[in-house]
Amino acid sequence: MAENPYRDNIIQPKGMAWIKRVSYLLDEQFRLPGTNFRFGLDPIVNLFPVLGDMAGFLVSAGLLYAMAKRGASSKVVVLMSINILLDSTIGAIPLIGQVFDFFFKSNTRNLTLMQEHFVEGKHQGSGKGTILIAVVVILIILSLLVYGLIRLGLWMVSWFN
Repeated sequence: MAENPYRDNIIQPKGMAWIKRVSYLLDEQFRLPGTNFRFGLDPIVNLFPVLGDMAGFLVSAGLLYAMAKRGASSKVVVLMSINILLDSTIGAIPLIGQVFDFFFKSNTRNLTLMQEHFVEGKHQGSGKGTILIAVVVILIILSLLVYGLIRLGLWMVSWFN
């Protein structure tokens, strides 16, 4: 993701300009004065618990649907879905999620993936391998979380013995 996907000189597939505009609005619309740090409406809307997270997820899912409908490969769709899933799940965690939303810009990442796919011909083929890797990583994280919760529970019980 070295190139800025919002530059005007990047060739984009026909009918995709609105996706670029919505993605920019959600992830890059505003700039913090005196810095190059940009953010959009997504982290601002996500300050409202549940409703903000759902709104961001639905808009991102709509953008994903539009890109998939225009012929994105299954691999690109899987990679984009992972970006949206990360943004939605971590973004839903109070406090941590709000900070995360300012830095993890799933729509910008997805726009870059779309341009790499349609313009540069990258990310072709099946997404099965990517799905398998994602499932394995999620299972490992879930196992570590369960282990940590069990250890925490045992430690708390030891206080009462």
